[in-house]
Amino acid sequence: MSERRVLISCPLLRESIDGYAGEFESRGIAYDDPEVNQQLKENELLSIIHRYDGVIAGDDEFTATVFDEADRLKVVVKWGIGTDNIDFEAADRNGITVTNTPGAFAAEVADVAIGYGIMLTRRLHIIDREVRQGAWYCPRGVSLAGRTFGVIGVGSIGSETARRARAHDMNVLGHDIEQIEEDLKEETGIKSVGLDELFERSDIVSLHCPLIPQTEKMVDSEKLEALGPEGYLVNTARGGLIDHEALVNALQDRAVAGVALDVFEQEPLPESNTLSSFENVILGSHNAQNTAEAVNSVNDRSVKLLFDNLE
Repeated sequence: MSERRVLISCPLLRESIDGYAGEFESRGIAYDDPEVNQQLKENELLSIIHRYDGVIAGDDEFTATVFDEADRLKVVVKWGIGTDNIDFEAADRNGITVTNTPGAFAAEVADVAIGYGIMLTRRLHIIDREVRQGAWYCPRGVSLAGRTFGVIGVGSIGSETARRARAHDMNVLGHDIEQIEEDLKEETGIKSVGLDELFERSDIVSLHCPLIPQTEKMVDSEKLEALGPEGYLVNTARGGLIDHEALVNALQDRAVAGVALDVFEQEPLPESNTLSSFENVILGSHNAQNTAEAVNSVNDRSVKLLFDNLE
């Protein structure tokens, strides 16, 4: 039997993959960890995928074309939660197991979502910049207590975000295709509402749903208009949830008060992007999940899932 070989393409795991070298060696599994700038594109995967029995993937483009060329592939472990980059139907057709690490990063991403809300409403990012430049900028902000926080996608991350919003004495609204758990309702007072109502009533809206055909560009011009010139939008989920053109237009027209984005349709964000020109926009680097504790935990889970599915 030829040596089993796997691809480690998730950038956050690549940083510490050599710490697992002994475990790979003891199982007779070799690994490759090529340099990856955020993700491997379809054409990059097509040139190498035939070499591998397994992959621990980041946001790589695992399309039907890739799976159809993956003669040896048995398993793709998606490091983290989001799987919108993976064609599950094609994987199943080719007998390839796809799994992820559900529940990962709930607290970490929720911390950042609330942090972005505070930064926006108190203009902390602008204060920092102005003071660094010698100014003494003291803008009047917005108190969170008594405001309404809308959570779209009340899964593990959305639930943690709701808890943090309630801890700041905010009223919490939620929208999800599934029933919101009764325990969370009792704990946070979260009220389940329709999407339109959530945008109309919320002062801050935070996105925590997966990117699927039904949610693609769900935040369009109508939703942004409903949010209004005193409303804030936070996205730590997926860039494709927001209609980029509608968002730029809303910012130009001052139709929303501010936006914080940790994710984008194209990552890394191109230098020529329009969003950088707005001072009421906070730009992240798809980094909300990135704490030492959470990354180590998901690294361990991902490697174990790989081994279990290659037995």
